Amino acid sequence: MNGVTIGQAAAFVGVTIKTVRHYHKLRLVAEPERDVSGYRRYDSAALLRLVQVRTLAAAGVPLADIGPLLDSDAESFADSLTDIEDQLDERINELIARRATLRRLAAGDRALLPERAVDLLDGMPSLGFTPTDVTNARESFVLAKALVPEGFDDYLTHVEQAVLDPKFIALSKRMAEVASWAPDDPRVAELAQDLAAHYLENPEHLKIATGLQAHTETATRYQLIAHHGEEPDSAAARLAALVETSLRSAGIQVPRPHST
Repeated sequence: MNGVTIGQAAAFVGVTIKTVRHYHKLRLVAEPERDVSGYRRYDSAALLRLVQVRTLAAAGVPLADIGPLLDSDAESFADSLTDIEDQLDERINELIARRATLRRLAAGDRALLPERAVDLLDGMPSLGFTPTDVTNARESFVLAKALVPEGFDDYLTHVEQAVLDPKFIALSKRMAEVASWAPDDPRVAELAQDLAAHYLENPEHLKIATGLQAHTETATRYQLIAHHGEEPDSAAARLAALVETSLRSAGIQVPRPHST
């Protein structure tokens, strides 16, 4: 009696009987004829073909490509393997990049922001900012980078320079307090006046508020970034409106909502 049963063949090759039958269905391996006992017997040639199919499949070759590959001449076979190797290299690089992203996600901000931005966020507590302030800054950074990537490096440069100015830091802390104020609180107008005056006296700091708009094709992106986290009719929204009105009155171009 020549050959082995399908169960023995599967065991020898290192696959399941179901896999062998799947190879038959795809015509990757010819299904042996039944012997007089009614069993299909796999000879050495069939086992060799099974090993070849299993090996190529394990190497990542799509099953649809294995048949033509095995039936090709030596030169075509070698060329095809080179192409498959290139494809595998691409997949490996993609997986490595995904793994790196997951590791960066585990590290927090570094998944979404460059080191410069992370350093700024890490330094905020030492300047007296609260965890909520840091969270708000982080969200604004992420939005700015996503919506205006071409202007984000310049934006960070302006912020890095501004945080060296104690007056700017003091104004920023007052801005953070606005969330707890009523919209009609007189401190809102006072702070708006102080902010506008500071920006006009310090053009480099003003670019933090207006620099990103130069890189946007419409005002929509600017508005999303500049007014992120504001509730309509809140003290923060009123503050922003007052500051922008003062800047426009001074000849500074600040996009208006729904403008182009």
